[in-house]
Amino acid sequence: MPYTRARGRIAVAVLTTGLLVAMAGCAPETPSAGPTSRPAASSASPRPSTPAATSPAPAAPTATAPAATSSPPVPTGFAVPDSCDRLISASMRSTVEAQVGPLNDPGVTMLSTQNATALELLGSGIPTLRCTWGRPGEVGVSTTVSALDSAQVDAVTGALAEAGFGCEPVAGGALCRIEQRGVTLDDQPYLLGEDHFLRDGGWIATAWLNAHPEGYTDDIIASLWG
Repeated sequence: MPYTRARGRIAVAVLTTGLLVAMAGCAPETPSAGPTSRPAASSASPRPSTPAATSPAPAAPTATAPAATSSPPVPTGFAVPDSCDRLISASMRSTVEAQVGPLNDPGVTMLSTQNATALELLGSGIPTLRCTWGRPGEVGVSTTVSALDSAQVDAVTGALAEAGFGCEPVAGGALCRIEQRGVTLDDQPYLLGEDHFLRDGGWIATAWLNAHPEGYTDDIIASLWG
């Protein structure tokens, strides 16, 4: 997954999985479908044929095979929580607020991922809860919890593997991570990364900048799956 650098300070509204870029309140866009063309229908006028001297016997009826239908994606049984208050335990919330900042500051617009496939899914209208921690500045955490069908799970896991995330089995699901350390053009060090956990149709996506409270993702897993 490529990262790009931005000049100056790292804002919480900023996160990429390669080099650091400036994020100014951008939101994922749903790509519009390109125009499609209809195949041209061409027909040639048949020439009249000389009628036969005798009428042919009627053909025996034949059985018509039913048209094949594609199976719809298997629906998920995962229920997205209705509040960020249910995302983590009280003790973890105290830790996150102390290390990162408050919940859902309206000035924090950072995304929970910069993976193109993941962003497309998040912008497609799937059931999603978004929670952020921190204030506009150089430290922040953004998490989304979403419900996926089986085809979408395969799309996310495939995209993460292709982007170079390291994945391992954890708590009955798959945990994929990537991180990067670097130095800004102002010679300020930074640390950023993403965590993704998928299990039973549930998808937790977290992006973090200069703060990654220990046990944060594990605490979410315990809260949602027990």
